[in-house]
Amino acid sequence: MKFSLIIPVAPNRDAEILDSIKRLDYSKKDLEIIIEKGKNPSENRNKGIKKAKGDFIVFLDDDAQVKEDYLKKIKEFFNKYSLTDIVGGPQLTLKEESFFGKISGIIFVSNFGAFRVNKRYIQGQINLNADETFLTSANLCVKKSVFKKIDGFDVSLFPGEDPEFIFRAKKFGLKVAYNPEMIIYHKRRGDFPGFCKQIFKYGFTRPKKNKISKKTNLFFLIPMLFSIYFLFLPTLSLASYSLLLPFLLYIVLSIIFALYDSIKNKVFVGLFILPFLYIFTHLSYGLGMLAGYFENSATINFISKLLFKKS
Repeated sequence: MKFSLIIPVAPNRDAEILDSIKRLDYSKKDLEIIIEKGKNPSENRNKGIKKAKGDFIVFLDDDAQVKEDYLKKIKEFFNKYSLTDIVGGPQLTLKEESFFGKISGIIFVSNFGAFRVNKRYIQGQINLNADETFLTSANLCVKKSVFKKIDGFDVSLFPGEDPEFIFRAKKFGLKVAYNPEMIIYHKRRGDFPGFCKQIFKYGFTRPKKNKISKKTNLFFLIPMLFSIYFLFLPTLSLASYSLLLPFLLYIVLSIIFALYDSIKNKVFVGLFILPFLYIFTHLSYGLGMLAGYFENSATINFISKLLFKKS
């Protein structure tokens, strides 16, 4: 089984993942590494696809690490489930992460912090009918023949190109799976502003993805609705104190989940940090979505340029 490993790299970055790729327990003659540099990751991946000679194309992020048995696990999966067209796995937090990196990593695995998409970041159960809530382009293997049917990634999207790609694949009837043994370790944002910017960008591109796919998942609207409620909270409280009750319930839930997530992940100081990080996560995504829907307004354009200027 021959693999082509495609790694998109921004112009000012290096492919740190190469160190762990060199340690892969797999025949070097049966794999090739394709590094594509450029500002647009989707475009980089598409360029790599055209160059790929393997029957299976693996997409990885430049700042991740793969386990030595990574390709063996993919091979075992396809040998067992040969009808699968696309398979992805979890991207776990690095054990040697910085303090804030570990805390933000907890947000991604939290049922409260990330809701349903936390399945992308935990080692769960095998799923032979997976969707975008399970998979990301940071850890994805696709049969090369797939690209003859549905083409590559949408270059107008970043981030958000992977949910659109997965949605399009399933729309065309392709079989998409999640393999918990297909593990990578992925770096998290090392500081608070970088984390909020990342989440904001996820929200910002969601409306564009919805427009392309002509489908809106109501689940992803929740943070936006919460953000609108939060912005009008001072005015609502003047109308009636009872309108504060949803926010008070949110605070109670955030404290309960902060305690649960701190104990579960053995980061006990998280109890004092996570409640604040939950709300900034939800507001960053929700405000990002609002910005995405009102992208053409002068104010939104100014804010977006500030957030995206270094991307």
